[in-house]
Amino acid sequence: MQKIYSVEEYIELNSHYAKELNILRNIINATELEETVKWSMPTYCLNGKNVLGIGAFKNHFCLWFHQGVFLKDKFNLLINAQENKTKALRQMRFETKADINEAAVLTYIKEAIENQHLGKEIKPQRKTKDVIIPIELHTILKSNTTLNDCFKALTLGKQREYCDYISEAKREATKQKRLEKITPMIIKGVGLHDKYKNS
Repeated sequence: MQKIYSVEEYIELNSHYAKELNILRNIINATELEETVKWSMPTYCLNGKNVLGIGAFKNHFCLWFHQGVFLKDKFNLLINAQENKTKALRQMRFETKADINEAAVLTYIKEAIENQHLGKEIKPQRKTKDVIIPIELHTILKSNTTLNDCFKALTLGKQREYCDYISEAKREATKQKRLEKITPMIIKGVGLHDKYKNS
């Protein structure tokens, strides 16, 4: 995908919808939103937060509402482009210039701006991996309550580092050496890589 540096450049590259994109652009630019380019697409922000964007494809052009899930959608114009995957993003899709109801589009844009002022947003959730304790570490933790308590007191990230460190060893002897090395570190409450992080 070509890197786009300006909205004009984006419209030029999608010249089959140039008139239509300019209509949407003019409606948006009549509001307080700030025009910018992100991910090589025209994006409109309020106080640095993405509110909406415009896009063009082979057979349609659209408005993206980054927090469109909160819009009332009284004209039933919004779709979820990736059902069961996209939580907040909603799209208003058009195929021709005649599809653009300028008054309706402006109503949605104003509502999106108001929602942003109110701080309505779904933040993307970070997926957390489960901590899988290798059998060798599990055996030691079961037999040493102090070590077990100290291990549980560590952050999930630190627990994961120790578990991966043991699991990645191929030979049993290496696993045992590593267990000996990490036991005092766990009791101290430090992470496997802490000394590198602080340097």
